[in-house]
Amino acid sequence: MNTKESHISCPVCPSSDAFTIYEDGHGHCFSCLTTLTKGDVDRMFDNIIQEPQPTEDISMSQVDAVGKGRDGHQPIDDRKLSFATVKKFNVTVEQGVAQYYPYYDSDRNHVANKVRRAGKQFTWEGTPKVATLFGQHVFGKESAKGITITEGELDAMACYQLLGSRYPAVSVHNAQSAKKNCQQNYKYLDSFKEIVICFDNDEAGKKASEEVSRLFPNKAKVMIHSNGMKDACDYLMADRDEEFRNAWFGAERYTPSGIVSGKSLYSRLKNKKKPDCLALPWTALQDLTYGLRLGEMWTITAGSGMGKTQVLRELAYHIQNSCNDKIGMMFFEETLDDSGRGIISLGANKPLHLPTTEVTEEEFDEAFKITLGSDKYHFFDAMGINELDKVEEAIRYLAQAEECRYIFLDHISILVSDQSQGDERKALDAIAHSLRHLCQELNIWLGMVSHSKRPTGKSHEEGGQTSLSELRGTAGIGQLSNMVLGLERDGQNPDPTVRNTTLIRVLKNRFSGLTGPSTSLYYDRNTSRLTEVFPDEVDEDVEDFEEL
Repeated sequence: MNTKESHISCPVCPSSDAFTIYEDGHGHCFSCLTTLTKGDVDRMFDNIIQEPQPTEDISMSQVDAVGKGRDGHQPIDDRKLSFATVKKFNVTVEQGVAQYYPYYDSDRNHVANKVRRAGKQFTWEGTPKVATLFGQHVFGKESAKGITITEGELDAMACYQLLGSRYPAVSVHNAQSAKKNCQQNYKYLDSFKEIVICFDNDEAGKKASEEVSRLFPNKAKVMIHSNGMKDACDYLMADRDEEFRNAWFGAERYTPSGIVSGKSLYSRLKNKKKPDCLALPWTALQDLTYGLRLGEMWTITAGSGMGKTQVLRELAYHIQNSCNDKIGMMFFEETLDDSGRGIISLGANKPLHLPTTEVTEEEFDEAFKITLGSDKYHFFDAMGINELDKVEEAIRYLAQAEECRYIFLDHISILVSDQSQGDERKALDAIAHSLRHLCQELNIWLGMVSHSKRPTGKSHEEGGQTSLSELRGTAGIGQLSNMVLGLERDGQNPDPTVRNTTLIRVLKNRFSGLTGPSTSLYYDRNTSRLTEVFPDEVDEDVEDFEEL
């Protein structure tokens, strides 16, 4: 958030330069850490501090006449700035009236003063447009190997004094003009081997630090302030000289966002614990995938009627019985009653959706108790919902409010059902990016269904092999998913065993790289369960598979 006014006396604590007012009107003190609302700020401040405004150009002989001479150089006691420091920068003081910060042009001619009067009212005298950085006239290019840039005149002097009056320090005119000021004086600054940026510890200062750092990518170092310290003056007034020097010497070289040295990863990689993997219920699939991991997005794809929903339910039920984490269920093409009944059926080992299934009241109650009654499931009543923002909101709520670490979404294609007049591919890409980001941000595992396109050869419903290229609409889903599983089943095979057995093929495996056919799951209509089988384990006398 951009600042409106900074370096203001705090109305709560004794600090004279730690309060900042932001554009929305609220304020924050970096000394006592008090935050005030806009209303509080309006009530507690009589005047809004104005940015320095240039006056009409006047003769510098008139400017120089103000406070010049030995008597004009006085220590600034409230900032603990010594007489020697004030004189070094040629700052003149009229006690109780004003402070005059001189600015010079590139030929070291005195061209302007920034004047600070009582109540922190700032004005300009002279011609500031041609002025260089504050303090630039003091330190030539040959002064030292490095130079420090601050955000204010007082901070430049404080920095110089804190470093034993040995290292050059200059100041930009203000945070908003920092980049422009440094561009105008690029040759001067670039003559130094190192540039330490010591701007204020607020949003405006951080933004200006990044902008100036980009001008000097091979030289710029950014100083990180200690907790509670906003600028160099804070350290000086708090007698934390050594702390400032440690932060200054420890300034880190600026690197663009995202650039990380490989050498810096040693401790991070050596001490990183192995990922926590929740084992899958099916051995062959476990061998290829190593289980479920938080932060990952898994996609299940198949043709129509392949049992995708049932696979999700089995996984959810397995998670329920394997850990204490909660589970979020978002099924867009079935009612809440159907979703709940499907889970209870697993606990009852009976297909409760079939009218022919007999179940006693005691059996139902027990099945409910060990499934939905465990309070591990939370459902999103998603029937008919196809708006991404509502789905994102629901996922955030499930993860943060209900603490669901595993979330199932069936299916992603429904979210582009209103794209008949738009670009389905772009819509699916955007959705996939959004969901993957949520997985990482919220540290959840997301298992979702994505429909497949009709293959050119044998259909998936007749046992045709699945592939990544057949994901509906876009390759983005396959690219962004950590794991992609394809379901294959010959639903028209005359052999009932074959009709009721589904092969899970690993199409993509970002974790281990292992792909190919894995688990075969047999659906037992009598129990409504999927179990991992091998050919000699399947009963030949079976009934047809029905997707739930």
